[in-house]
Amino acid sequence: MLTSSPSSITEQTSIFALGGTSSLIAVAVYVLTVVALWKVFTKAGYPGWLSIIPIVNVVFLTKIAGFSGWFALLYLIPIVGFVFHIIVQLRIGRAFGHGWVFSLFLLVFLYIIGYLVIGFSDDRYRPERLA
Repeated sequence: MLTSSPSSITEQTSIFALGGTSSLIAVAVYVLTVVALWKVFTKAGYPGWLSIIPIVNVVFLTKIAGFSGWFALLYLIPIVGFVFHIIVQLRIGRAFGHGWVFSLFLLVFLYIIGYLVIGFSDDRYRPERLA
């Protein structure tokens, strides 16, 4: 008889350990993201605690990029959301004085490292660079 549930105790514990490990990694990534965005938000003049709330931080990243907060709804449209994400990250990089190469690689692909660099460096947020 074939069953889909694990039959031995070792299979059950290995499944539990894998779930626990991936959960710890996810929490660590989330905490690093919040710390990095906290610093970016405070540099841009917004309260840092807004980085803790998942959807709200996207709205305020859109505002930092020089768009209205309502433009964050574009993230919900599949292909448009991906393209808009790249545009927002390029504009955030420009607002903090970085070029498109930094923004593309460190804000789009390796976003935690990019936001940590922006947050903990001497970069200044200047919205006039977006014009």
